[in-house]
Amino acid sequence: MIVEREYYVKLSEIGKENKITNKALLGILEDIGGVHSNIAGYGIPTMDKTHLTWILLDWKVQVIRRPNYAEKILARTWSKEGLKYYAYRDFEVVDEQGNVIVKAISRWVLVNIETGKMERITDEILSKYQPESNKCVFEDETFDKIKELDNYERESKYTVKRGDIDVNHHMHNINYLDLANEALPDEVYDNEKEFNNFKISYKKEIKLGETVKCKYSFANNTHVICVKSEDDTKLHSVIEFLEG
Repeated sequence: MIVEREYYVKLSEIGKENKITNKALLGILEDIGGVHSNIAGYGIPTMDKTHLTWILLDWKVQVIRRPNYAEKILARTWSKEGLKYYAYRDFEVVDEQGNVIVKAISRWVLVNIETGKMERITDEILSKYQPESNKCVFEDETFDKIKELDNYERESKYTVKRGDIDVNHHMHNINYLDLANEALPDEVYDNEKEFNNFKISYKKEIKLGETVKCKYSFANNTHVICVKSEDDTKLHSVIEFLEG
Protein backbone atom coordinates (compact mmCIF):
# COMPACT_ATOMS: atom_id res chain seq x y z
CA MET A 1 0.00 0.00 0.00
CA ILE A 2 1.33 3.42 -1.01
CA VAL A 3 -0.23 6.31 0.89
CA GLU A 4 -0.16 9.84 -0.58
CA ARG A 5 -1.16 13.31 0.57
CA GLU A 6 -0.73 16.81 -0.86
CA TYR A 7 0.89 19.57 1.17
CA TYR A 8 1.57 23.25 0.68
CA VAL A 9 4.78 24.69 2.12
CA LYS A 10 3.62 27.10 4.83
CA LEU A 11 5.25 30.30 6.03
CA SER A 12 6.06 28.65 9.35
CA GLU A 13 7.95 25.90 7.50
CA ILE A 14 10.48 27.98 5.58
CA GLY A 15 13.93 29.21 6.47
CA LYS A 16 16.75 30.69 4.45
CA GLU A 17 15.93 31.70 0.87
CA ASN A 18 12.23 30.99 1.53
CA LYS A 19 12.72 27.24 1.24
CA ILE A 20 11.39 24.50 3.49
CA THR A 21 13.54 23.54 6.47
CA ASN A 22 14.71 20.04 7.27
CA LYS A 23 12.61 20.08 10.43
CA ALA A 24 9.48 20.92 8.44
CA LEU A 25 10.28 18.17 5.94
CA LEU A 26 10.52 15.62 8.73
CA GLY A 27 7.22 16.91 10.06
CA ILE A 28 5.57 16.19 6.71
CA LEU A 29 7.12 12.73 6.48
CA GLU A 30 6.05 11.97 10.02
CA ASP A 31 2.51 13.10 9.22
CA ILE A 32 2.09 10.93 6.14
CA GLY A 33 3.56 7.98 8.02
CA GLY A 34 0.98 8.57 10.73
CA VAL A 35 -1.79 8.58 8.13
CA HIS A 36 -0.66 5.12 6.99
CA SER A 37 -0.64 3.82 10.57
CA ASN A 38 -4.13 5.22 11.14
CA ILE A 39 -5.38 3.35 8.06
CA ALA A 40 -3.69 0.16 9.29
CA GLY A 41 -5.26 0.49 12.73
CA TYR A 42 -2.06 1.06 14.69
CA GLY A 43 -1.93 4.84 14.86
CA ILE A 44 -2.39 7.35 17.64
CA PRO A 45 -6.24 7.19 17.65
CA THR A 46 -6.15 3.47 18.51
CA MET A 47 -3.36 3.50 21.12
CA ASP A 48 -5.86 3.06 23.97
CA LYS A 49 -7.13 -0.09 22.28
CA THR A 50 -3.89 -1.64 20.99
CA HIS A 51 -1.63 -0.38 23.81
CA LEU A 52 1.05 -0.06 21.15
CA THR A 53 3.02 2.86 19.78
CA TRP A 54 5.70 3.23 17.12
CA ILE A 55 9.08 4.58 18.26
CA LEU A 56 11.49 5.96 15.67
CA LEU A 57 15.09 4.74 15.66
CA ASP A 58 16.68 6.17 12.50
CA TRP A 59 16.32 8.64 9.66
CA LYS A 60 18.29 8.85 6.43
CA VAL A 61 17.24 11.78 4.24
CA GLN A 62 18.36 13.12 0.85
CA VAL A 63 17.01 16.42 -0.48
CA ILE A 64 17.41 16.62 -4.26
CA ARG A 65 15.60 19.93 -4.62
CA ARG A 66 14.28 21.93 -1.69
CA PRO A 67 10.64 23.06 -2.07
CA ASN A 68 9.85 26.78 -2.00
CA TYR A 69 7.33 28.73 0.03
CA ALA A 70 3.71 28.06 -1.07
CA GLU A 71 4.79 25.26 -3.39
CA LYS A 72 2.43 22.28 -3.66
CA ILE A 73 4.13 18.97 -3.04
CA LEU A 74 3.01 15.36 -2.80
CA ALA A 75 4.36 13.15 -0.01
CA ARG A 76 4.06 9.40 -0.33
CA THR A 77 5.09 6.53 1.91
CA TRP A 78 5.00 2.76 2.13
CA SER A 79 6.09 0.08 4.57
CA LYS A 80 8.73 -2.55 3.87
CA GLU A 81 8.96 -6.11 5.11
CA GLY A 82 9.81 -6.16 8.82
CA LEU A 83 12.50 -8.08 10.68
CA LYS A 84 11.04 -9.42 13.94
CA TYR A 85 11.36 -6.26 16.05
CA TYR A 86 12.18 -3.70 13.35
CA ALA A 87 9.89 -2.03 10.83
CA TYR A 88 11.09 -0.05 7.82
CA ARG A 89 9.34 2.79 6.03
CA ASP A 90 10.30 4.63 2.82
CA PHE A 91 9.26 8.11 1.73
CA GLU A 92 9.26 10.26 -1.39
CA VAL A 93 8.31 13.89 -1.91
CA VAL A 94 7.28 14.77 -5.47
CA ASP A 95 6.79 18.20 -7.09
CA GLU A 96 3.98 19.22 -9.45
CA GLN A 97 6.02 18.11 -12.46
CA GLY A 98 6.30 14.60 -11.03
CA ASN A 99 9.96 14.91 -10.07
CA VAL A 100 11.11 13.15 -6.92
CA ILE A 101 12.71 15.94 -4.87
CA VAL A 102 13.16 14.25 -1.47
CA LYS A 103 13.97 10.65 -0.55
CA ALA A 104 14.02 9.18 2.94
CA ILE A 105 14.08 5.90 4.81
CA SER A 106 13.33 5.22 8.45
CA ARG A 107 13.47 2.41 11.00
CA TRP A 108 10.99 1.85 13.83
CA VAL A 109 10.17 -0.42 16.75
CA LEU A 110 6.78 -1.22 18.23
CA VAL A 111 6.53 -0.56 21.97
CA ASN A 112 3.89 -1.57 24.51
CA ILE A 113 2.79 1.66 26.23
CA GLU A 114 1.94 -0.20 29.45
CA THR A 115 5.19 -2.13 29.89
CA GLY A 116 7.55 0.12 27.94
CA LYS A 117 9.00 -2.94 26.23
CA MET A 118 9.42 -3.69 22.53
CA GLU A 119 6.83 -5.94 20.93
CA ARG A 120 7.46 -8.41 18.14
CA ILE A 121 6.01 -7.19 14.84
CA THR A 122 3.76 -10.08 13.93
CA ASP A 123 2.71 -11.05 10.42
CA GLU A 124 -0.82 -9.98 11.36
CA ILE A 125 0.31 -6.45 12.24
CA LEU A 126 2.56 -6.15 9.20
CA SER A 127 -0.18 -7.36 6.85
CA LYS A 128 -2.36 -4.40 7.87
CA TYR A 129 0.25 -2.10 6.30
CA GLN A 130 0.39 -4.10 3.04
CA PRO A 131 4.18 -3.80 2.58
CA GLU A 132 5.77 -2.92 -0.76
CA SER A 133 8.57 -5.46 -0.91
CA ASN A 134 10.15 -4.39 -4.20
CA LYS A 135 9.88 -0.60 -4.04
CA CYS A 136 12.96 1.23 -2.69
CA VAL A 137 14.06 4.86 -2.71
CA PHE A 138 17.77 4.06 -2.26
CA GLU A 139 19.84 1.27 -3.76
CA ASP A 140 21.32 0.66 -0.32
CA GLU A 141 18.61 0.82 2.33
CA THR A 142 20.69 -0.43 5.24
CA PHE A 143 21.37 1.79 8.22
CA ASP A 144 25.05 2.17 9.00
CA LYS A 145 25.80 2.20 12.69
CA ILE A 146 26.35 5.83 13.67
CA LYS A 147 28.94 6.07 16.42
CA GLU A 148 29.87 8.92 18.70
CA LEU A 149 33.36 10.33 18.18
CA ASP A 150 36.19 10.20 20.70
CA ASN A 151 36.79 13.94 20.68
CA TYR A 152 34.58 16.98 20.15
CA GLU A 153 35.45 20.57 19.31
CA ARG A 154 32.68 22.28 21.28
CA GLU A 155 29.58 21.59 23.35
CA SER A 156 26.45 23.36 24.54
CA LYS A 157 23.68 22.48 26.98
CA TYR A 158 19.92 22.40 26.57
CA THR A 159 17.12 21.79 29.06
CA VAL A 160 14.04 20.14 27.57
CA LYS A 161 10.91 22.30 27.70
CA ARG A 162 7.20 21.48 27.59
CA GLY A 163 6.95 22.43 23.92
CA ASP A 164 9.56 19.80 23.04
CA ILE A 165 7.47 16.86 24.26
CA ASP A 166 5.47 14.53 22.00
CA VAL A 167 2.54 12.14 22.47
CA ASN A 168 4.88 9.51 23.96
CA HIS A 169 6.04 11.99 26.65
CA HIS A 170 9.53 12.16 25.14
CA MET A 171 11.31 14.90 23.25
CA HIS A 172 9.74 14.97 19.78
CA ASN A 173 12.02 13.38 17.20
CA ILE A 174 12.01 16.36 14.82
CA ASN A 175 13.17 18.67 17.64
CA TYR A 176 16.53 16.92 17.71
CA LEU A 177 17.33 18.95 14.60
CA ASP A 178 16.98 22.10 16.72
CA LEU A 179 19.60 20.75 19.11
CA ALA A 180 21.90 19.92 16.20
CA ASN A 181 21.53 23.35 14.59
CA GLU A 182 22.25 25.11 17.88
CA ALA A 183 25.39 23.03 18.30
CA LEU A 184 26.83 24.07 14.93
CA PRO A 185 29.58 26.71 14.97
CA ASP A 186 28.40 30.14 13.83
CA GLU A 187 30.53 30.04 10.68
CA VAL A 188 28.93 26.74 9.64
CA TYR A 189 25.34 27.72 10.43
CA ASP A 190 25.64 31.17 8.84
CA ASN A 191 27.18 29.88 5.61
CA GLU A 192 25.05 26.77 5.15
CA LYS A 193 21.48 27.07 3.87
CA GLU A 194 20.21 23.63 4.91
CA PHE A 195 22.05 20.33 4.70
CA ASN A 196 20.67 18.21 1.89
CA ASN A 197 21.93 14.90 3.24
CA PHE A 198 21.56 13.98 6.88
CA LYS A 199 21.06 11.07 9.24
CA ILE A 200 19.64 10.87 12.73
CA SER A 201 20.03 7.92 15.08
CA TYR A 202 17.91 7.91 18.25
CA LYS A 203 19.44 5.91 21.10
CA LYS A 204 17.58 6.85 24.28
CA GLU A 205 14.58 9.10 24.87
CA ILE A 206 14.91 12.53 26.48
CA LYS A 207 12.23 13.58 28.96
CA LEU A 208 10.82 16.88 30.18
CA GLY A 209 13.22 18.83 32.37
CA GLU A 210 16.30 16.82 31.50
CA THR A 211 19.44 18.73 30.56
CA VAL A 212 21.54 17.34 27.74
CA LYS A 213 24.94 18.13 26.28
CA CYS A 214 25.17 18.72 22.53
CA LYS A 215 28.71 17.97 21.38
CA TYR A 216 29.97 18.97 17.95
CA SER A 217 32.85 17.92 15.73
CA PHE A 218 33.71 17.79 12.03
CA ALA A 219 35.15 14.58 10.59
CA ASN A 220 35.18 12.86 7.19
CA ASN A 221 33.36 15.76 5.51
CA THR A 222 30.54 15.39 8.03
CA HIS A 223 29.26 17.59 10.84
CA VAL A 224 28.60 15.27 13.77
CA ILE A 225 26.45 16.24 16.74
CA CYS A 226 26.27 13.88 19.68
CA VAL A 227 23.50 14.42 22.27
CA LYS A 228 24.40 13.01 25.68
CA SER A 229 23.09 13.25 29.21
CA GLU A 230 24.49 15.99 31.43
CA ASP A 231 26.67 13.46 33.28
CA ASP A 232 27.89 11.88 30.02
CA THR A 233 26.58 8.43 30.96
CA LYS A 234 23.76 8.20 28.39
CA LEU A 235 23.90 8.59 24.63
CA HIS A 236 20.59 10.01 23.41
CA SER A 237 21.22 10.66 19.73
CA VAL A 238 23.78 11.15 16.99
CA ILE A 239 23.03 13.51 14.10
CA GLU A 240 25.16 13.71 10.95
CA PHE A 241 25.04 16.53 8.39
CA LEU A 242 26.99 15.69 5.24
CA GLU A 243 28.77 18.53 3.45
CA GLY A 244 28.11 19.05 -0.25
